[in-house]
Amino acid sequence: MPCLDAAHNLARWLTRNDHDAEDLVQEAMLRAFRYFESFRGERGRQWLLTIVRSTFYTRLEKNRGNELHEPMNGEALEIASYEAGPEEMAQRHETALVLRNAIEELPLEFREVLVLREFEGCSYREIADTVNVPIGTVMSRLARAREHLRLRLATTEMGAHL
Repeated sequence: MPCLDAAHNLARWLTRNDHDAEDLVQEAMLRAFRYFESFRGERGRQWLLTIVRSTFYTRLEKNRGNELHEPMNGEALEIASYEAGPEEMAQRHETALVLRNAIEELPLEFREVLVLREFEGCSYREIADTVNVPIGTVMSRLARAREHLRLRLATTEMGAHL
């Protein structure tokens, strides 16, 4: 259960929708319970994230072309400060929205590795194992994801503030 927050965070970024993320995590947890005997007792977080990702792609295959594009309702990137005034808080909220939208626009293969690395703190090896690709591919996808973000943010007024 300590990995549930990480599973839900990954699911939200993959589905881009809170309700779908909750459904995805619930289905992934059922799968994890069903296949618990295959768990070897190490790297439980990575094991669960792999199941969440696999469950997402299984759903995506079933509904090919119906990937939801609705933005997350939320506070995933919102940054609050007790010292910030209303104007600064509005600026931070706007910056968070621009960044969140830019991440949501990334192709799925870039978005998932970026979320696993930057938000979940996974190592390159953990990401490679979770996504089932070589480490070099993880590094390439991360570099390309960051470059896409940099270019996208540079074209917005907010990009200069990040």
